[in-house]
Amino acid sequence: MINTLALNLIASVMKWDNEVATREYAWLHLMSSMKYDTYSDFRAGARFLESLVSWLRRFEEADRDVAYAFVKTRLVYISSAEMQRLIDCFVPETVTPYLRRVVAGKLGIRPYEVWKTPEASRTFDQHLRRCLFVGLSDGSRIDILRRANAGRLSQEQVVPMMNIDDDKWKGLAEDLRNDLGSEATFDDVYLIDDFTASGTTFIRFPEGKPKGKLAKFEGIVRDARARLGAQFPLSRGYTLHIHHYVSTSQAHSVLCDRIEEAEHKYPDRNFGKAIITEGMLLPPELRICIVDEETRKILPTKESDSTIIDLCERYYDHDLFKRLEKHCKEAGQVDMRFGYANCALPMILEHNTPNNSVPLLWAETDGKEGKPMRSLFLRRDRHG
Repeated sequence: MINTLALNLIASVMKWDNEVATREYAWLHLMSSMKYDTYSDFRAGARFLESLVSWLRRFEEADRDVAYAFVKTRLVYISSAEMQRLIDCFVPETVTPYLRRVVAGKLGIRPYEVWKTPEASRTFDQHLRRCLFVGLSDGSRIDILRRANAGRLSQEQVVPMMNIDDDKWKGLAEDLRNDLGSEATFDDVYLIDDFTASGTTFIRFPEGKPKGKLAKFEGIVRDARARLGAQFPLSRGYTLHIHHYVSTSQAHSVLCDRIEEAEHKYPDRNFGKAIITEGMLLPPELRICIVDEETRKILPTKESDSTIIDLCERYYDHDLFKRLEKHCKEAGQVDMRFGYANCALPMILEHNTPNNSVPLLWAETDGKEGKPMRSLFLRRDRHG
């Protein structure tokens, strides 16, 4: 009954005739039941259809077709099932090929021959055991990663957060050395997170000082190594792997540049080579526009995106930027029309909406310096 009422309200708001309404009802039923209703931050008593009614009403009647078409043709929603698949694929499709190449190089064989002999197979298993997997946030879904790799990874080589205390470091070292010998260390460290859109928060150097997740982890490793000495389980110059289940092309390029910068500005760093990987690399044309940093000129990714760019500019409350000003200025922004770091993404994750998505989709404001903003997918914002 609620869905039928919501559908009728959408038809009324959009001024659809019976033919259009029937066609759109089928799509709305499908997408709400298969995907959008699973969004974790819908308010009590409301799901996608109810949220869509309220969201469409905020637009003037002449703009509603553009807003609806944006949701129907440009929105990308990563569901929990899709994220689960990316987690399931991580070890077999990212870690295993890398280790096969390492082992093949060590033994002088081809990668596809690694499991051909007991010696090569045993060497592979030892290298896998020497990998440490570290979650960077709740989004890393370490619990799911552990279950997906039961029997393949030891519970004592997977940790849910980077804030590892001395007792945990000692425990990791003890278990590893019980398995592989008294001198064993972790040679590869995987830092895992769910999503990156800009790549700027992982490592940056404001005023020449390192900040971000990598800087934090590097500080934790440095201090723990100084305290624990031989009991510390990471090898010197370990290979660092930065893995996101989902990444934009923009973030991948930025991370490559930032890691190269870090290699110059971190002469005494603990890690050696750094490798950047992702389970799903989103194409550059996903974003609706590119904002030129110097001229502030807005370049649509597709010609058809010009209309939604216009909505992003007109249905905007600059109070959103002021609320997040400190965070935004770190990315060199002067407004938040197109999300953090001007990523301009039409993207939703099942557990939350990235602030890199266009605020038209997620922002809630009172209209103090522009039009009040209402969310289609409400975002939980830790910055303000």
